[in-house]
Amino acid sequence: MHTKNKLLLLLGLVLILTAIFMFYSTGTNLDYVLKRRGFKIATIIIVSCCVAYSSVIFQTLTANKILTPSIMGFEAVYLLFQTVIVFMYGDKTYKVLTNSENFFLSIVFMMLFAVVMYILIFKKGGRNMFFLLLIGLILGTLFSTLSSFMQLVIDPNEFSIIEGMMFASFNKINLDLFWFAFAIMMAVFLIGYRYIKFLDVMALGKENAINLGVNYNRMVQVFLLLISILVAVSTALVGPITFLGILVTNLTYELFKTQKHSILITACCLVSCISLIGGQFLVEHLFNFSTTISIIINFIGGLYFLFLLMRTQKV
Repeated sequence: MHTKNKLLLLLGLVLILTAIFMFYSTGTNLDYVLKRRGFKIATIIIVSCCVAYSSVIFQTLTANKILTPSIMGFEAVYLLFQTVIVFMYGDKTYKVLTNSENFFLSIVFMMLFAVVMYILIFKKGGRNMFFLLLIGLILGTLFSTLSSFMQLVIDPNEFSIIEGMMFASFNKINLDLFWFAFAIMMAVFLIGYRYIKFLDVMALGKENAINLGVNYNRMVQVFLLLISILVAVSTALVGPITFLGILVTNLTYELFKTQKHSILITACCLVSCISLIGGQFLVEHLFNFSTTISIIINFIGGLYFLFLLMRTQKV
């Protein structure tokens, strides 16, 4: 099937799932239900595009299709920040820090993490991307351990505040944060569109990209910042969904045998929308909110991750 037809088919599936999600079992209060579900669909689209865009770029930089930005510790930075705030202020957290302030501070801290990682590894001693991944994995584990320790010693009532941030949910979205997230995502996409042509060259490897005139370290810095912003936006908006990136990117690679990132990113955004809309529909109408979307995605994504590892070993 031609690439354009595949993209149109994915778009059609997104529209069909959206229609089913919007109009299935609406009840009598149609205005309220449609408004709430429409807002939820818009949030799903933002999160889907952020995760898809950041995951495809990250896998191109690392030349590895089973890695996602979470391996760098971005989500661990977010959870550590939220845990520290609750650890310091307890049940007064929301009085000290508004949702908007929390949202922007989370983005700032994750961007600072990316900048510090880049400066320490690329600027100091000229290390490569694999060393960056190793340090990111170690720091991510350290941050997760610190978060777990603080969560054990705080009051159980205060822990419930953190618990609500540990799992992704599309039922606790703030309208103001939605518009902030949308504006930030569009700004990042516009900046990323300017540099997307370099990704096709960087996919050939560092040496080849440099030989073809690409300022490799500069591009890595730019894309790491874009990745950190997108991961921060999606995580701060609904919470972490660890295995979504692995799932949607590898499904995209199976469907589209191309190296053009303009096609891969667009297709991955559509695949991600299909996954999240379908998953959220199951959460609401099959499981009756007894579970969360992150648990479903992580379960399916985890199984798919194991399948990829076993297939790689056979090859």
